Amino acid sequence: MKLGGKRIAILSENMYQEMELWVPYYRLKEEGAEVKVIGGGGAKSYTSKHGYPVNVDAQADQVSAVEFDAVIVPGGYAPDMMRRHAPMVKLVREAAQQGKVVAAICHAGWMLVSAGILKGRRATSFFSIKDDLVAAGANWVDEEVVVDGNLITSRRPDDLPAFCRAIVAALSKS
Repeated sequence: MKLGGKRIAILSENMYQEMELWVPYYRLKEEGAEVKVIGGGGAKSYTSKHGYPVNVDAQADQVSAVEFDAVIVPGGYAPDMMRRHAPMVKLVREAAQQGKVVAAICHAGWMLVSAGILKGRRATSFFSIKDDLVAAGANWVDEEVVVDGNLITSRRPDDLPAFCRAIVAALSKS
């Protein structure tokens, strides 16, 4: 129970990657964190790439970064939908500015680009969006997990064990 008292936001939208949402969700709950699923489009639930639903606890325009210790962005095609919602982008940007843990895996790097938080930072992502991260000023590297201060990034579902360990380690220090 390393994370008792910690509050975590996991963002969701349609077409999320199942493992990239549910593995951190349950791993952080296992450590005692309070985990909330935050939506952006007003829906009460969202559907994964393979049709698996997730219920939303709150919408991004109803919460603030100050309420959370971390914001986690799963991948899939959901990040392309998430970044269309200004309150979701604002939540990620403000969490980063406040020094909160911001963790993104796979295609979730798109949200980091839209939030404008990559300039001069080391980061990784799914290889197909490397150019987007580089254009946003990131120093892109091909590693299973990259920790640059409060920013944690990983490439794909296979990296989830390292991704979750890095999140737990970062939150254990704060």
